Amino acid sequence: MGKMAAQVNILSTGNSVLNQILYEMRDHEIQLDRMRFRTNLQRTGSILAYEISKELSYESQEVTTPLGQLDMNLPSQQPVLVSILRAGVPLHDGFLKLFDRADNGFISAFRQHTAGNDFVVKVEYMAVPALDGRDLVLIDPMIATGQSIVLSYKSLLEAGTPERVFIAGVVGSEEGIAYVQRHIPKARIYIAAVDKELTAKSYIVPGLGDAGDLAFGEK
Repeated sequence: MGKMAAQVNILSTGNSVLNQILYEMRDHEIQLDRMRFRTNLQRTGSILAYEISKELSYESQEVTTPLGQLDMNLPSQQPVLVSILRAGVPLHDGFLKLFDRADNGFISAFRQHTAGNDFVVKVEYMAVPALDGRDLVLIDPMIATGQSIVLSYKSLLEAGTPERVFIAGVVGSEEGIAYVQRHIPKARIYIAAVDKELTAKSYIVPGLGDAGDLAFGEK
């Protein structure tokens, strides 16, 4: 029997305030306000974190209120949050607003262009905690071809094998999501929106542009 494909959760398929946030990030005029763009990435990160939190492991713990006691289900451990630099930083910050005691890691994955529109993805920096038996959340705003996510994940395995893997993004392409599904079949993918097309240079259409440039300025 073949491997099961990664589960995909597209959050914008239903109506929620996330649609307003996505609208502002996509709009070619509103997105030019860098502070607002970073804030909207943070907000999206918090929404993604909330949805992913529903799949974590929980255990009962007693809490004492001013008027009594009761048992509540709390996460048994915090996940490890790893963002792909540089665009992943504001999204990562949104995750930290909910998973405030999480262990954190960072990895750089970038496109090195060759002839024409071709490119290869390279990883040149990684700082992560031990991952054996942990819940890993790999954070990258744009999942275009999916190559950065897959190469980053394979590099992270040097730090151990996670128990569960969550991929978190803002906008992906159908092609990129399918690529991740093929190469990380154990992953659970949480993404705000999925678009149909990629340009010849592998940018998502309609997408929102270069998330790193919009957040921090052109490279």
